Amino acid sequence: MSRFVRASKYRHVFGQQGKKEYGYDNVKVTNSAWDTNIVAASTRYISLNWNASGGGAFAILPLPSPFAPLPHGLSSKLPDLIPLARSHAGPVLDTDWSPFNDAVVASAGEDGKALIWSVESSAFDGWGQDGWEPTDFDPVLRIDVSPRRVGHVLFHPTANNVLATSTGDHVVKLWDLAAPEHAKLVFGGHADAIQSLAWNPSGSLLATTCRDRKIRLFDPRAGGDPVRVGEGHGGIKGARVVWMGDKDRLATTGFSKMSDRQVAIWETGSLANVKTTTIDQTSGVLMPFWTDNNILFLAGKGDGNIRYYEYENDNLFPLAEYKSSEPQRGMCFLPRRGLSVSDCEIARAYKVAANSIEAIAFIVPRKSDSFQSDIYPPAPSAEPALTAAEFFAGKTAPPKLVSLEDGSISSGSAPLPVSASAPTPTKTASAPTPAPAPAPAPAPAPVISVREEPPSPAHKAEPTPEPRAPARSQTASSDDGAVAALREENARLTSELRDAREKIRNLELQVEAVRANARKAAALLDS
Repeated sequence: MSRFVRASKYRHVFGQQGKKEYGYDNVKVTNSAWDTNIVAASTRYISLNWNASGGGAFAILPLPSPFAPLPHGLSSKLPDLIPLARSHAGPVLDTDWSPFNDAVVASAGEDGKALIWSVESSAFDGWGQDGWEPTDFDPVLRIDVSPRRVGHVLFHPTANNVLATSTGDHVVKLWDLAAPEHAKLVFGGHADAIQSLAWNPSGSLLATTCRDRKIRLFDPRAGGDPVRVGEGHGGIKGARVVWMGDKDRLATTGFSKMSDRQVAIWETGSLANVKTTTIDQTSGVLMPFWTDNNILFLAGKGDGNIRYYEYENDNLFPLAEYKSSEPQRGMCFLPRRGLSVSDCEIARAYKVAANSIEAIAFIVPRKSDSFQSDIYPPAPSAEPALTAAEFFAGKTAPPKLVSLEDGSISSGSAPLPVSASAPTPTKTASAPTPAPAPAPAPAPAPVISVREEPPSPAHKAEPTPEPRAPARSQTASSDDGAVAALREENARLTSELRDAREKIRNLELQVEAVRANARKAAALLDS
């Protein structure tokens, strides 16, 4: 047996639950059987599908922290009557917060509607005080999506005011919230219920899992048919998908034909399976969450634990496991720009139990009080890179990134990790699918999702000033000039390589479109 221990800066990551009074108690979780995460979070608020009579509803609450008491002086035990978002005629099935406005949330319901809500902080003034009466939230926009249920809502990661919805008639519709009279794009081809959907970081591709056991990739520039279709997990129950950051990989969770719970990695160029790992034989659906630290979190419904793995060279290496005796009904993760860097928090989960919401911080133990740049890559910022009009016109752009050290905004994709260039052990050869080339960053459309300034990083420790280096000789200066020149050349070559890869991807998509049209023509001739 090998005694070698793999080196990793995340080997000692641990989960820390906040104090009980830092969370919410007396919550009434929905009893709907529809499979979603039930809960969603922005850096200011959290939404929870609520068990309410007289139609559907969900709760909007100030965001709890594992390190501090609840905001607005709220008590951890919620009153029996609280303000709710009640305008759905059927149970609320899913919610999602805008990545560009922490006070805007979308909801999907059994009634076939998608509603947009804007939250005012004054709504939480006077909670629980004498004479206080709850006032329900009102939507600012209603979208008639489908005669059947709307199972999922998902905002676009780089384009402002763009929303994706999945419907009970097995299609995904894309909406411009500035003109919601009809869907801008409709993605079809699903033979059964859509189980999950996920955008890649630049929003140029959308992945879906379906009850027909297939994984599909859609490109908004290529029309409504999928550009890739691949076989997924063998079982029909509860498959989920998540993009593994800017890598050309997808991670899915699902079940085998023998009902084993599995996690799998897929290559996005051909949807070839890279690796499939069996977790256990429990019946709860696994919810996957990816962080840009190359860590994949797996939380099973009905489980009390959260597993997490580090991705490297197409392998998932187990790190540790957060354990709890209370099973979870749903879970979500906080956007990375809201983390507490002074506590070395690299991820934060919000766990929904039978009647409570608790925050769990995942922490890298460090003794230094200075900013730990090696564990905090730039995070997606609250500034959009595209308007909705530009997105639907075919433009793409990488997300704008924010430094968690000083809050500065940078455009362009984050630097590729070293592990992304390692050889890929796939059996099926395929072309790489890199992030698209950067586009000029326009201003956001002034519709509902009014862009907010990103939260000030006041909660973190001040960065330690770097000591000034002593004066060096002319030889050292010339060496520095040579190094700088090499870095500029490397950056130029990297940019050219990215452009070449994007051209390869576009050519592949054109080939796929031609093949799809040929298949349709052949089918018409056969009929």
